[in-house]
Amino acid sequence: MRRARRVQVLGWRWRSNPLRRRSDVLEAWIVLAAWTVATLGAVVAGVVGAQAVQRAVERDRAERRPVTAVLVRTVPGSGRDVVTGVRYDMVLAKVRWTDADGAVRTGTTKVTPTAGPGSTVPAWTDGHGRLVSRPVAPAEATTRVVMAGTGVALATGALVLVGGRLLRMRVERRATLEWGVEWDRIDRPRGHTTG
Repeated sequence: MRRARRVQVLGWRWRSNPLRRRSDVLEAWIVLAAWTVATLGAVVAGVVGAQAVQRAVERDRAERRPVTAVLVRTVPGSGRDVVTGVRYDMVLAKVRWTDADGAVRTGTTKVTPTAGPGSTVPAWTDGHGRLVSRPVAPAEATTRVVMAGTGVALATGALVLVGGRLLRMRVERRATLEWGVEWDRIDRPRGHTTG
């Protein structure tokens, strides 16, 4: 005996067919609209998200200024993890520097563990003269922009597709209820009961 081959016909819900219900056509339009909006919306949202992160990274890099600071002392216990005993590449240290106005300031920043008191170390300040971490490297900035754009695009596309699926489920539920009412209307006069 030969096995029947199942053939999928594209666009079958739009074709003229006496068994086609209005809900079938509505479902087809929902699927088409959801995939179109998800695709286009994901691209647009991804580009907008990536551009927003790009601007934030550029603004962050532009606001940070390098200063030469003098190491006052290292913060005790910042070079080794107490529990595991692991040594760190950087330790916290109290440093002193002169800001753009000529005022001497102090603060805490990360330095290499080999730096001793009195040595000069690189530090970074923001537009207000506060110590901040060093700006991100160009490669890391690019990675952040790409990851943010991709994440926003995926989240937007998934959200639209989930919304389309929920709408389809509602249409299917309504069609099933209508089908049950129609079945009862046709079956009861014949003396049959369903369920």
